[in-house]
Amino acid sequence: MTTHSPRDAKGRPRVAVTGIGLVTSLGRGQDENWAALTAGRSGIHAIRRFPTDGLRTRIAGTVDFLDTDPLVAPLLSERFAAIAAEEAVGQAGIGAVGDFPGALFIAVPPVEMEWPQRQALAEAAASQGEIGYGDLQRAAASRAFDGWHDLFIFGTVAERIAERFGTKGSPISLSTACSSGATAIQLGVEAIRRGEMTAALCIGTDGSVNPESLIRFSLLSALSTQNDPPEGASKPFSKNRDGFVMGEGAAALILEDEAAAKARGATILGYVLGCGEKGDGFHRTRSSPDGAPIVAAIRASLEDAGLGPESIDTVNAHGTSTPENDRMEAAGLAAVFGERVGGIPVTSNKSMIGHTLTAAGAIEAAVSLLTIRHGRIPPTINYAIPDPALPLDIVAEARDVPVARVLSNSFGFGGQNTCLVLGAEPA
Repeated sequence: MTTHSPRDAKGRPRVAVTGIGLVTSLGRGQDENWAALTAGRSGIHAIRRFPTDGLRTRIAGTVDFLDTDPLVAPLLSERFAAIAAEEAVGQAGIGAVGDFPGALFIAVPPVEMEWPQRQALAEAAASQGEIGYGDLQRAAASRAFDGWHDLFIFGTVAERIAERFGTKGSPISLSTACSSGATAIQLGVEAIRRGEMTAALCIGTDGSVNPESLIRFSLLSALSTQNDPPEGASKPFSKNRDGFVMGEGAAALILEDEAAAKARGATILGYVLGCGEKGDGFHRTRSSPDGAPIVAAIRASLEDAGLGPESIDTVNAHGTSTPENDRMEAAGLAAVFGERVGGIPVTSNKSMIGHTLTAAGAIEAAVSLLTIRHGRIPPTINYAIPDPALPLDIVAEARDVPVARVLSNSFGFGGQNTCLVLGAEPA
């Protein structure tokens, strides 16, 4: 790398990435995931975790090679996060075991008691008639369910990860819908830029494929119902797309003040050059019709990086495979990149791993950094019927090209939009 100032053009510390950890339905770790992604292999399959009889959608990108007891979202999310963090911390070679020299920013799914636990509580109430709130309170007062109280608190996953890795200060738990993982990275970047710390552990994790989540998304008509074959269901930007497929996993990034990282001899894997965010309060599940929040988030990330649209080599799209979201993202990209939009390679990892919800922004940022390091853009599989209304250069097969900068988009359901600009070298 060329010699450059340890501070960017705005006088802020440059933020380097020194460790990456990854868990998805495709495998555990960077190597397994990267090999599967670039080979165009899908991790989406028929759900085996619970009965799906009577459900319209019976597929997901579940991480079946890692489980917990009980098999609930908080424990799965914690386990995925711990495995991703172990890989990232190990690669970075930072601190000592259980003594991470920075803060934790972790995106976790919304937490509530799941159906098996609710049923157990109701059965413990032992009411002869209709079970009321008072009956449930008496069952809870038996103290037989104290462990569940801790398990189903929003901050529990963060507290356990913080204790395990010895992060400093109060861990930050966050949930900004589908942009959550990217928001966790943004918070780490901002903390380092402010000089509050020289390192941050940023994680996005989600293990919430369960019957209730599946039914809720189905009621929103958001999920694909093309169950056979499962691997063909997620079709971002295709004309015959019909909804997203739920997925699971986690990614962890070690962010460091570049000067501190170099001082300790760390290997720098890439940089977070810019972050941009914009809320969208138009509707709970729909984007603003004019696309203004999406455009604003993309432009804010470029401005934060001190770059123009011409500096982006490829886009790792939010690309959910829902009719409206893909259309709005394409329109947003066209508004920012203008006539060049048709010449920028665009890909969506969700075609292979599904929509990992809270974890998506972090997982896709990790994949974007691997794209930069390997000079290979993973494909968007199932792109057999292009949508003529979306004038994008969709990467249907893995493409070997030099990649210096990636725009990674995360657009939340009816809320937060967060975009990251990732680079091989500082701007």
